[in-house]
Amino acid sequence: MKVLNSIVLPLCFSPGLLAMESRDANQTKSLVPFKFDSFPLGSIHASGWLKDQLELSANGLGGHLFDFYRYVSRSTWLGGVFEYSELHESAPYWFNYIVPLAWTLDDQRLKDQARYFLDYVLEHQAQDGWLGPETTRQTRGIWARSLLCFGLTQYAEADPSQTKRIVDAMHKFVALTHSMLQNNFTGLLQQKSEADNFDPYGFGVSRTHELPISLMWLYEHYPRNNSEMILETINLMFEGGKQGGRDWTMFFVDGVFPKQGTGTFKTSGFTHGVNLAQGLRYPTVLYRITGNDSLVKQTRDAVDMVVEYQTSLSGTIIGDEHLGALNPQRGSELCMSVESMFSYAYLYRFYGSNDFADRAERAAFNALPAAMSPDWWSHQYVTQTNQPWSRNLTSVNPFFNVVTYANTFGLEPNFPCCTVNHPQAYPKYVASAYAKAGKDGVVHMLLGPTKVETSINGKHVKVDCDTNYPFSSKLKYTITSGTDFNFAVRVPDWASASLLKSSIQIGRGKQVPLSPDSSSLQQISIKKGTTDIIITLPLEIHVEARNETVGVYYGPLLYAADIEYEETAHPALNWTDRRPLDDSEVDARAQDHVLTPVSAWQFAIDPRTVAVEKTGRENEALPNPVFARDGPPTALSVDAYPIDWPVEKDTAALPPINPVVDVLKKTKLKLIPFGAAKLHIAQFPVAKFGS
Repeated sequence: MKVLNSIVLPLCFSPGLLAMESRDANQTKSLVPFKFDSFPLGSIHASGWLKDQLELSANGLGGHLFDFYRYVSRSTWLGGVFEYSELHESAPYWFNYIVPLAWTLDDQRLKDQARYFLDYVLEHQAQDGWLGPETTRQTRGIWARSLLCFGLTQYAEADPSQTKRIVDAMHKFVALTHSMLQNNFTGLLQQKSEADNFDPYGFGVSRTHELPISLMWLYEHYPRNNSEMILETINLMFEGGKQGGRDWTMFFVDGVFPKQGTGTFKTSGFTHGVNLAQGLRYPTVLYRITGNDSLVKQTRDAVDMVVEYQTSLSGTIIGDEHLGALNPQRGSELCMSVESMFSYAYLYRFYGSNDFADRAERAAFNALPAAMSPDWWSHQYVTQTNQPWSRNLTSVNPFFNVVTYANTFGLEPNFPCCTVNHPQAYPKYVASAYAKAGKDGVVHMLLGPTKVETSINGKHVKVDCDTNYPFSSKLKYTITSGTDFNFAVRVPDWASASLLKSSIQIGRGKQVPLSPDSSSLQQISIKKGTTDIIITLPLEIHVEARNETVGVYYGPLLYAADIEYEETAHPALNWTDRRPLDDSEVDARAQDHVLTPVSAWQFAIDPRTVAVEKTGRENEALPNPVFARDGPPTALSVDAYPIDWPVEKDTAALPPINPVVDVLKKTKLKLIPFGAAKLHIAQFPVAKFGS
């Protein structure tokens, strides 16, 4: 365990100096701009239930891995000996989340952790510019540096006192990376003749667009007359991916993209679920540098194909390593929901297409919390849409390439990537909640209880959204501003069909229905002073049909059968051999859990009878944690009928199609939000009634 002293940040930063750095006399190319610009990390904070979730993460695994977890606290990045793979990605994954978690919460303990890592890494930068612990050509892989640079760019925005040294280090690293890639793509493509062993499974080759995201930030903000080299490095990353057979523009094509699950295609880096969630960003990142308009359409095609053929009702990709199509037996790796959220938020900010933000919200409110224990001290590696128990399965399990233990809630129930990656999800959601629209506009793009403080026309502006959304339909804004400006609230697509049931009230004015523009934004002109706004969205029940089964939504929340369970806990097991980790390797609060159902789950439903059972009061604070069985304020009910639903591969078989039911056995089945139902059935058979 590291003992950290509180770090006092120097106040010697000169904004003017860094502003001057952004001017590059040799910069002749402009990248295609985002529709909306991001706010610097730390400008946006959460409140309400969303702040509760961030604090649970900070008080759970997310905020304590630095203290005890061998792949962070004793990682090779901090002078230790532990890594879980040749990628050396564990500590960079951690850094990529601890920075936004620390600054969205304004938590000094977490800031100190991030600063310790930052200092160690920058102080140990090699003379040739390499960032990281590797010292040989054979072990120097570029991929983990992509994660490191995500953390560095966020840190540079959040803490201006560290910006210069971060930018200095990145420029040294870019110069080295440029020369490495020019030399037969060293560090990206393994050469057998050189005995390279930094990326034996080609993960970095499938993710060549990730480092360019940070390099584009460097190019646009701090190019230092190195613009040409930065652009060449970006292009070399993409070219290396093509040479390595991982050009995503060749995969997001009708007839190539798989429409079924494993067994119907040859697996590759393209069909790996986490790669795919990250790969959704690829065409747009490439478009920013090429300006090739065909990539805009391909981004749309990519999202549409992923959603239609490979996405669960909860909003994440179905893939237990490789794609599982729409099969509710198959697992969705936790990293897929995290990366899907990041991709869809990135795409919305670039294009402004409403469904991208809707998809970020669906994953954030459903898939992500379902995979986390309510206290954020354990997580699943994979989550099933239909998951009647969470435990070690038999050797014949429903997954393609994950272990039988993978749907257990634990410290490292399978590969540890999810342990060190999951905490980035909500901090980055909060950091993307608002965006800049031009010089004098603010957009609330990802809805929830958040607030942003910024400056417009040199005047202070604060937007505070008090809401229980998505558990409530009402968003209350208090806006204080020293100047007039334009404010917009994104109206989700699921609400657009019932706009006459929606309303907006500005100050003491009359309530009127929402009237969003063609971009689904409700535009509001804000005057200097204090403005109060109340927006009410039309939460309604929506039933989505899928392969002759159904899922049930209320607003953006997916609902699932409320399965009661007994929970037992035991010491965390090592992911490599399933033996208990030594006490010195764990925090006593990080245990593995077995969830055994004690109520029935085998039902067909009559979707025509879904109704709202209870609704919490608008002004009541939500329970903490809200994603527990008794947490959400709203439940639904539906007429349900017990059916013969067999167990197959030690889990629920595929839902029976139109089972004939006995009407005399009708019961009311309680449905709760999927994220709160750690055991759940969310893809239901539809009851068929005999003559």
